[in-house]
Parts: sequence; C-alpha cells; structure tokens
Amino acid sequence: MASKKVTIKDVAKEAGVSISTVSNALNGVDVLHPDTKQHILKVAEKLHYMPNLNGRNLKAQATNVIGLFISCIKGPYYGVLADSIFWACKKHGYELNIFISDRSNNMMANILGKRVDGAIVLNEWIKEEHIKMLVDNDIPTVFIDREMKGKFLSSVVFDSYHEGELAAKFLLELGHKSVAYMRGAENNYDNTGRERGFTNVLKQAGITLEEDYILAGAFERETSYNSMKDFLESGKKLPEAIFAANDESAIGTLEALLEEGVRVPEQVSVIGCDDIETARLVKPALTTIRTSFEKQGTLAVEQLVGLIKGQNEGNINILQGRIIPRESTCPRE
Repeated sequence: MASKKVTIKDVAKEAGVSISTVSNALNGVDVLHPDTKQHILKVAEKLHYMPNLNGRNLKAQATNVIGLFISCIKGPYYGVLADSIFWACKKHGYELNIFISDRSNNMMANILGKRVDGAIVLNEWIKEEHIKMLVDNDIPTVFIDREMKGKFLSSVVFDSYHEGELAAKFLLELGHKSVAYMRGAENNYDNTGRERGFTNVLKQAGITLEEDYILAGAFERETSYNSMKDFLESGKKLPEAIFAANDESAIGTLEALLEEGVRVPEQVSVIGCDDIETARLVKPALTTIRTSFEKQGTLAVEQLVGLIKGQNEGNINILQGRIIPRESTCPRE
C-alpha cells in the first residue's frame, strides 16, 4: 500500500507551528527567527516533505535560468566547471544560478518549484527517490556525477574506468610492479571507476593491490599529503609507483614524498588525473591523464538546452581521457 503523502499541515503539526509559518520557512520569507526556520526545515526533511506542485506554477513561464546543483566548491574542478557552464549558458541565452547545498529537500523544492528551466546535478544528496520525482515531473536534468538516461534525463561523465586502465597500463609499460592508489572520495563515481579500472588491469598482470597500499586522499591535496606522510612513517616498503585519483591528490602525494627525501620519479613514480593547471607547474611536473572540465560543462549545457527545448531525448555522453607524460614518472631500471 502506498504511503500517505506528507502535507504542509503535517509539517506544521510536527513542528508545533502554524501552516503560514511553515510556508514562510519553506519559501525563504525573511520574517522568522533563524532557529525557528531551521527547526521547521529539519522537520520537513525528516518527514520527506515535498511541496505540492498541483495548482502551483501551472501558468509559469520559462525562467531562462539553468540551475547548477552542487554540494561544495572546494578545489579547481568546481571553478573551471562552473565557469564553462556559465559561458555556455550565456551563449544559449540562459542565466546560471548555482545552488550549493547538502539538503536534498531544499534543492528539490528549487527544481520542482520551477525556479529553473532545467538542472545540472553534481550532488550526492540527490538520491534515487529524488530522481523519480524529476522523472515523474518531466524535469530536464543532466547529471555529471552518474550515468542516467531517460526522456528528460542525460549524463555527461568522464570514462573513469578507462582512466584507471590507462594509468595501470602506463605504469606497467614503465616496468613498475609494486603500486599504490591514492583513493578519492568515498562512493564517488569517478573514484569508483578509476579504482576499478586500475585494479582490474593490475590483476590481469598478476599484481594485487594490497589494502595497505590503498590510501585515503579524498580528492584533496592536504588529505593526500597527510595520508602519504602517515604511510612513510609506518615504515612499510615504498611502492614503485603511485596513482592518485586526481591531480590535487597527486600533488599532495608529491609534496609528502619530496619532504621525506624520496626521489620522484627515480624511487617512486607518481601519476595523477585531470591535468589541472598546477600539474605542469609543480616540480617535477606531474604526469597525468587529461580529462576536460571545460568540455564536460559545455556539453552538459548543450544537452540540457536540447532537453528543455524538446530537440532531443536523454542520452549518456562519456568523455575519454589521455595520458600526458611529464617528469614525475620514469621507467623502472
């Protein structure tokens, strides 16, 4: 039996306030004490309340606004991505609004409330139940953090599995037989794909990636630096090569190795992924896999505009990367 739909009246009752107070909180009307507003939003999220769109925005016109829904802006990826999306939006006659949030109900209220004509999503807090709402309401949406396809759903993602394969094959061709992996963020599409591709190629070559040689980098320079420092202090045998899930992690790894007197690449080769601007500026210059943040952002907008205008149905677009050899890797003697 289907569960009863939660109404604004249910939220008001649970929060111990009036319906009009709940409405003010949900619509961002600046008349409430911040603690009251926060309490109501928490109750709404706990009850999985979503605004009732029947009778609301039925006559809404196009906003000419595209929404980018992300959960953080830390690191070079987000800046380059957002900039490319902005310029692509401008080219197609749209404004760009950026929503940074870890509150799924707030994000869905902005999307379903017709405040944008379509959404580009890079946000782990948008779950399966939210995607169902997008599908049920025919909301044009492009995901850049997972593979989705539907009448109004598209994806523009990197071929992360292949990138992991490329890294492993490149290191094997250089003669490396013991390797480590500086892992990205948990449950992240790109990290999962890169790790799978990397370990599978190693396995085919008869090399096992030991658990002690899988380090927590979280796609962050400082976290990777600290993880590499801890590994070096543990006294474990140095790997001959390290593949980091992105360039920020690779640079943090490089810094830790060099500080401890480890020669790169003579003792340890290091390879990253993405080819950010800093990759070619560090010493030694970082070998990496070139993806294209700019291309991902531009293509995401093109796909979304096509969905909004009914010019095409959804599809999955996979962007290929390629090795950029530099100074941080060398053949094993």
